[in-house]
Amino acid sequence: MKSKVIIVMPAYNAALTVEKTVKDIPEGFADEIILVDDASKDGTVTIAKNLGLTVISHEKNRGYGANQKTCYDMALNHNADIVIMIHPDYQYDSRLAPVFAEIIEKDICDIVLGSRVRTRRECLQSGMPLYKYISNRFLTIIENLATGQNLSEWHTGYRAYSRKVLEKIPYRNNSNDFVFDSQFLFQTVYFGFRIGDLPVPCRYIEEASSINLRRSIVYGLGTMKTLLQFMLQKLGLAKLSIFESQHG
Repeated sequence: MKSKVIIVMPAYNAALTVEKTVKDIPEGFADEIILVDDASKDGTVTIAKNLGLTVISHEKNRGYGANQKTCYDMALNHNADIVIMIHPDYQYDSRLAPVFAEIIEKDICDIVLGSRVRTRRECLQSGMPLYKYISNRFLTIIENLATGQNLSEWHTGYRAYSRKVLEKIPYRNNSNDFVFDSQFLFQTVYFGFRIGDLPVPCRYIEEASSINLRRSIVYGLGTMKTLLQFMLQKLGLAKLSIFESQHG
């Protein structure tokens, strides 16, 4: 039986890019596309509805992590077997979504990440700011050393999950801010899920959303804090809610 694939899009002010992102998804691939709008100030909701997407709107801005929580809750409620998160800002190449799904469907990985850093030159030529590239590389090296993984990038927003991952990970206990992404990956390592990554082209364009330097620093510090929490939990020196299975 074919797996039910649901694409989720955490959106904020994506009116200029959401249509291009959706149109790049191979026609007929996804059983449903759910866009969760975090109180955008533009026409994101109207455009998404005109595209035939399932649209959920937050009455007030809750944050990137809170947006993902709603995305995953909705996908599980709609009986997804595979959930793929694609940002609707056209930064990532959504044409590759079927490849992500196939790797999970064939039980090769439980999680597939889209990596922007196949080579340094390619990454910087895509428009990634130098400070983001350096911090990405620094954090990824430390995270791989701490967890025993060998991922080329820990900080991508293009991700695919098997249903069992979302049922196990206590993502509702995570931050409502950007560090949600780091917490989620440390949780998947802690619970022993298999993670793989694929190279994906990316575009840094004026219309695409991107966190600024100050928010990037806050995110980096939050990631380091999560790494420390992960190590304390693994050593039995702490018992934290973000590492408590939803199944107990």
